[in-house]
Amino acid sequence: MSRTGGNLAGPDLIVEDRKVSLKTETGLGTYPELISITKLCTTERDPWEANALIERALAHLSKYDIILMLRAIWKRPLIHYQLLEIAVDTLKLIGSADLQAVGRRATRVSLGADVYREGQRIFHVHFDGSDGKCQVGRLHIRECVMLLEWDIAVSEPYSHLPDLRNTSQ
Repeated sequence: MSRTGGNLAGPDLIVEDRKVSLKTETGLGTYPELISITKLCTTERDPWEANALIERALAHLSKYDIILMLRAIWKRPLIHYQLLEIAVDTLKLIGSADLQAVGRRATRVSLGADVYREGQRIFHVHFDGSDGKCQVGRLHIRECVMLLEWDIAVSEPYSHLPDLRNTSQ
């Protein structure tokens, strides 16, 4: 296993010659059954046209063999963790998306579409005109391989953590 350079284009890890992308998801808007990838890749360059954006996203996906996602779902008093493998081929279905303008931006407009496989919606892809990110939303976990799930109890008010606010000690 080797680590690649941080914040550089390309894989986050290389394991047995397989290129791995690492993704995370957490927060109040994290749904137990639906995955959101807030930044699959950035597609900031012109032209900002459907075919060019799809080509850039597919080129990005072609750099990886495996996409792993670590999710933290808050279910007080627990944090439920999921480690999933998202099939690169599933995300490559972006190539079949019929992108349409969404939103009200007058300048570089956002584009989005539901992505289907055999007539069933698999996920939604969104190319955000404001920041250039390609996002994937509403990908059901049944479309992925669940590698591991576990829970960690969260105590209130976090009595197991040192109080770092008291600096006089």
